[in-house]
Amino acid sequence: MFKKPLGNLKTSAPLRGSDRRKFKQRVVTAFGVSQDEGDQLVPEGLQSIKFNTYLNEQGVAYLGPEGDPLWFTIGKGSDELIPTIYTLWKKQDLVPFVSTPPSVIPVLVGGADLMIRGVIQRPTQPIAKDQLVSVCQYDRKEEKLTLSAPLVIGRMAISSDQMTEDGKGKAVFVLHAWNDHLWNMGSKPDVPEPTVIAEATREGEDSGPQEPSTLEQEQEQLSPTQTSSSPHTTTIASYTPQAVTDILHKSLLHSISTILSSLPVSSFPIPSTQFYTNYILPYRPATTTNDVTIKNSTHKSLTTFLKAAEKASLLTLKSPQKHSQQKDLLVMSVNKTHPSVLGHVNYETVKDAEEKAAKKTKREELEKESGKRSELGVRLLWKPHLESTYLFESIGGDPKTLYTMQEIKALFNSYISSQNLANTNDKAYINLDDLLRECIDTKQESKQAMAGDEDKDASLLESEFIKREELVKRVIAKMQNWYEIVRNGETSQKKGTLKPIQVVTKVRQGRKASTYVTGFEPFVTVGPETMADELRRICASATSVSPLPGKEAGMKVMVQGKQSKAALEFLTSHGVPKQWIELVDR
Repeated sequence: MFKKPLGNLKTSAPLRGSDRRKFKQRVVTAFGVSQDEGDQLVPEGLQSIKFNTYLNEQGVAYLGPEGDPLWFTIGKGSDELIPTIYTLWKKQDLVPFVSTPPSVIPVLVGGADLMIRGVIQRPTQPIAKDQLVSVCQYDRKEEKLTLSAPLVIGRMAISSDQMTEDGKGKAVFVLHAWNDHLWNMGSKPDVPEPTVIAEATREGEDSGPQEPSTLEQEQEQLSPTQTSSSPHTTTIASYTPQAVTDILHKSLLHSISTILSSLPVSSFPIPSTQFYTNYILPYRPATTTNDVTIKNSTHKSLTTFLKAAEKASLLTLKSPQKHSQQKDLLVMSVNKTHPSVLGHVNYETVKDAEEKAAKKTKREELEKESGKRSELGVRLLWKPHLESTYLFESIGGDPKTLYTMQEIKALFNSYISSQNLANTNDKAYINLDDLLRECIDTKQESKQAMAGDEDKDASLLESEFIKREELVKRVIAKMQNWYEIVRNGETSQKKGTLKPIQVVTKVRQGRKASTYVTGFEPFVTVGPETMADELRRICASATSVSPLPGKEAGMKVMVQGKQSKAALEFLTSHGVPKQWIELVDR
């Protein structure tokens, strides 16, 4: 239903509090959940958005506060609430489930319905026709039988008691699936870890209770593989040669659709072995197992597979020359306008899953490293100086102490209260006394007032009141700037104005870009040379170090290319808070 993008999307509108409570009560009543579970499944901040499917069916999607679609309805005026995969992952037993082998899931994501022969498990309790049901993946991993979180939500095509092992026809009409276009509207988190439901055992071993149903055939093509006829053996679904062929063909279509069609002509020809390794195997569906290879297909050899693809006009081949050292067939071109390629629906591939896992590992390593290098504590401080020294002595402060903004405000609020200086008409204003007026007045302000400067209020000598925030701002302008940095429990305080680290990306001469990092000395303990070496390794780009021009002290680290993201990650990994890093593109 959502194998193509949603059309005619309307602006999302937030649900009123009363509507949200009614919505929650409908969920509690329809699905038999508790009030607390209802609050989890129907959170505050729910929004509704109208849409049309590619079949021109009208519907309404309900989005959570993070933008994830949680519920939807299909049909004009329909009030039947259907949970999305995001909601089913919050409460996986919200609806009954059936299970199916791994290779069926990509077929369902592509928009197909689940056939009876693709069902492996079903609940012991009967499921009525048209009842909502989820579809989970039944798999064997590391000698254990596992069941995934729900990956599909659909409606029963027949009642469960009508399903038989040799039955034909459809079991579930698919409404929405993981990785379809409704799913892609949300945050797309990783699939939850599967649940281990049994140990896979060999003949004669006691495996405990058996699964409630074993219809181990996949979509008319999967055949069951049994270790024995013993009642203690577990039946596992495996790929038939034809199923492997179909998956490899689908992988070829996906590769042509996504990557091969965008390669320049100069990238061809490609040796067949390289073509298979780089453009077919990585583009298998993420849910397939490692036994989906050419040798397990009906073709048995790569040459036969590629010649069948050439016969279908998907690509063109050329045999190697007789006396050439190259013995592989050469793939000369691919047909990106083939109807099968144009009609192909993209899915998550093995390569996508591996890249996601690698990013997750890298993120965990960075988080672990960041844990060792705790984030710096940064505070701005001010010290009484010149005109403000007498003021602080008079209002009970210590002129030798460093103050934070909050401490300055608290000190002045205490003085204002003790002297009853708050304006009776507006508490945001305070009446100036001689002590305050003497501190915040300057000769320049007096000259501006005498000259009739309209950009400022009348001279403070002639003013009787001022805003509290303006008073604090003017007093701080008379104080000395300091800052404090806490690193690994050690505190250092220095005089001066602390400025954020500048990460500036400049593009010159059309395409040449360089990234410059300056102002990092107060924050990081590594020197500029070490920083340059680290960024050179991370970015695989040339780096250099040079002093800043003029009297301003400090060094500048340059990295070739647009490397602001890498520089940001480097700095945050050394404990620099993000609010003290400014990214600029010029």
